Amino acid sequence: MSVNSDAPDLPAPSEEVTDIPEGEDTAAVASGPARRPSGLGPLMARLHFYAGVLVAPFLLVAAVTGLLYTFTPQLDSFVYDKELTVAHTAGTSRPLAEQVDAARASHPKGTLLAVRPGSGEETTQVDFAQPELGERAHTVYVDPYTGKVTGQLTTWYGSTPLKTWLDDLHRNLHLGTAGRYYSEIAASWLWVLVLGGLVLWWRRQRRNRTARRLLLPDLAARKGVRRTRSWHAATGVWLAVGLLVLSATGLTWSRFAGSHFGEALDALRSGTPGVSTALPGASADEQGGHHHGGGTGSHATQGADPKAIDGVLAAARHDGLSGPVTIGVPQDHTTAWTVSQTRNLWPVGRDSVAVDASSEKVVDRVDFADWPVLAKLTRWGINAHMGTLFGLVNQILLAVLAIGLTCMILWGYRMWWQRRPVRDGHRALFGTPPARGAWRGIPYGALAAGVVVVIALGWALPLFGVPLAGFLAADLVAGAVRRRRPVTPPTTGSGAAD
Repeated sequence: MSVNSDAPDLPAPSEEVTDIPEGEDTAAVASGPARRPSGLGPLMARLHFYAGVLVAPFLLVAAVTGLLYTFTPQLDSFVYDKELTVAHTAGTSRPLAEQVDAARASHPKGTLLAVRPGSGEETTQVDFAQPELGERAHTVYVDPYTGKVTGQLTTWYGSTPLKTWLDDLHRNLHLGTAGRYYSEIAASWLWVLVLGGLVLWWRRQRRNRTARRLLLPDLAARKGVRRTRSWHAATGVWLAVGLLVLSATGLTWSRFAGSHFGEALDALRSGTPGVSTALPGASADEQGGHHHGGGTGSHATQGADPKAIDGVLAAARHDGLSGPVTIGVPQDHTTAWTVSQTRNLWPVGRDSVAVDASSEKVVDRVDFADWPVLAKLTRWGINAHMGTLFGLVNQILLAVLAIGLTCMILWGYRMWWQRRPVRDGHRALFGTPPARGAWRGIPYGALAAGVVVVIALGWALPLFGVPLAGFLAADLVAGAVRRRRPVTPPTTGSGAAD
């Protein structure tokens, strides 16, 4: 990927060409000595090489941590069985207000934040916020049939400590904001590596392009780089769609690209809609919890009455909200309660209503069916990325993607090792990258258009653009250093030839 004006670093004419350079015509290579690479293929091969070598460690960490996160539902059920499930399901559920009272009795401090009613074998979850917890909350678990507390955990938006720990490991390696750079780099470059790899594999098979050669590894090849490459590429073809989905969905909640994505959704009026909690007749000051004397203001500081929760839930159920829900508790009497579906399994349920507790009537409603298309796609994508959209099938698919990506990365490094050149009878420590200067073979119009596209992508995906600029700078420096020293033509051993 050099942009210098000197001749590219190509093999000497006397060097034995024992492996087909990426992007080159097989017949041309077989018919004569190595020639200057031209066109898009060699440039993509060099980009694929550098991105693979330097970005793959980030992808490997993301794959391993993602694999661990994939089966958190099963891990939660095992580790937190006492808190999450009831011992017996006989009888009818106790009133929800009674369950909240039981939770409050065991947790006197904190502000009542939200309630997730239990059903079947699931316990009721009651969240209490405290200033020192930040985004986290203390969740008290209550048996809905007996009204007895079964446990308490510190949760993050309802996620158990184990799930939260694995989520943080996958997102930021427990390094906070700085750690989020790793996952965004992985998501920003995954799609580049996948699409580039597909193009290179397609070009390599141009002389005998069959479904078998594209989709299956070449087991007839001798052990060596050709066989390793066939496993690397064939696996990539099978996993391409899933990896692209993971890349796109991972970017939606990344720090920099995710911010740009959110701004784009807002500009297109395609953000996630929410119900209005403003009650008819309440002033702006009252809705904000402020008061300047008077009865309504003093009530606002006392918080909503938890005893109203059964009427609120009944109103939401009567309005058609079925399945698992989260009940949002207002912090004053002038704000409506919210009841929102939390069904992540397909078909996704995300309908929400706002309920006036005094009249037990729904005052606003937003249905998932009415969400903007982009908001729906975002929701579905997030659920698929987290393994909840299709249940166990989704989890298995994610595990396959994680394991497959790990294997592809290891095969990629193995190819790099297998292609180490021989100099003065000794193997080099590392394999050599594809030849420099391939950009000269691209028509100027296409090159100019490509530069514009790359700049635009670099702005939208900063952790694609910054590393790419770093690659280019390093390549320029390496090329300058190499031109200043004499070059000893390498020879390639039999292991690399295969």
